[in-house]
Amino acid sequence: MNRTIKKCIGQLHLWLGLASGAIIFILGITGCILAFEVELKEQLHHDRLFVEPKSNSQPLPLSRSLEVAHQSLGEDVKVQRLYVPNDPGRSVIAVNYTANSNPTGIWYWDSMVKYLHVYINPYTAKVLDKEDETFEFFYFVEWLHYSLLLKTALGQPIIGYATLIFVFLLFSGLILWWPNNKKAFKVRTWFRWKSTSKWKRKNYDLHNILGFYSMFFVVFIALTGLMWAFTWFNDGVVWLANGGKILEKETVIVESTETSPGIIHPLDVAHQYLKTNYPKAKTYRVRLPEDTIGTIGTYVDYTNNTRDVYLQFDQYSGQLLHTGGQWEDKTNGEKISALNYDIHVGAIGGLAGKTIAFFLSLFAASLPVTGFLIWYGRTFKKAKQKSNSGKVSVVLRESTSFQK
Repeated sequence: MNRTIKKCIGQLHLWLGLASGAIIFILGITGCILAFEVELKEQLHHDRLFVEPKSNSQPLPLSRSLEVAHQSLGEDVKVQRLYVPNDPGRSVIAVNYTANSNPTGIWYWDSMVKYLHVYINPYTAKVLDKEDETFEFFYFVEWLHYSLLLKTALGQPIIGYATLIFVFLLFSGLILWWPNNKKAFKVRTWFRWKSTSKWKRKNYDLHNILGFYSMFFVVFIALTGLMWAFTWFNDGVVWLANGGKILEKETVIVESTETSPGIIHPLDVAHQYLKTNYPKAKTYRVRLPEDTIGTIGTYVDYTNNTRDVYLQFDQYSGQLLHTGGQWEDKTNGEKISALNYDIHVGAIGGLAGKTIAFFLSLFAASLPVTGFLIWYGRTFKKAKQKSNSGKVSVVLRESTSFQK
């Protein structure tokens, strides 16, 4: 490659790396945490997420948990979501969020005042815990990763452009690193540290060799993140997956018809239908109606999003009104979108996949750090050499003057 072109690539690699390094480091570290978010939550919040099922007893009707949640939150606070596990050893979670319309605010919490969770034992209807999770640790980490704690309209583009720069840095780094012959290639792809190797050499190898081996996997994770950052990128991936076609589906509008309530609470009717027809589901996510014509919307979640079915029930009778989102009915683009989160955090590969995603995120976070140390070491070395050169010149002049 032409030396001038390679020098230009080197300068872009340096200055773009310095400009985006802090953001990439944040994304990498928070990505490590989010890879094991579910497992960490289960360990840290075990007492409120898990319950001991009573022998030979059935859970109370779901409407009872909703009633208890309303009592716990107070008359002025409405439950908007229910997370209902299909595991007999887990608690029901009732959720309320209150949006704030502050057009001048720039932080995420300018648009989210409260985010309340109530954890309920489904067998006794006892409240296990109640927490305002607006500043909960994992929620904080999620939004730091998603938008740097800024409003989405501001934070997402910053994250997106930093990620695009990071993808360029990975490929430009590969160009700068690529050896000229096979012998040099063998040398550059192994850690050959001796007891006398200095930390600068070790840091240089960490930056280059880890970058080389993790590059294509890290790029893949970065691209899945870009699907959230930019609508145009997500639409492009969907368009490509659909064979270069824009497939639009008809929007189905479903409304509840006001009728006299039956003997069984409509929420319990809907819950029983879900348990009967989707017995292998992991969780049922329930969205409660917001007005008199709204429906009880439910997502049926499996281990991953490959079977994420959406059903709507009449809020007065519990009758099934509409079913959509079956995996077999999704387009290829919709399937990729549905799997994007699980791919991004490695969950699609189970525990092994999450472990791989953890180390890839750690490698990604290390690259701006090791890269900065390389730049700092070289800059400091040049400044020191220049300073020492100046001192030698002064000594020589003084020596010459004295001899005269």
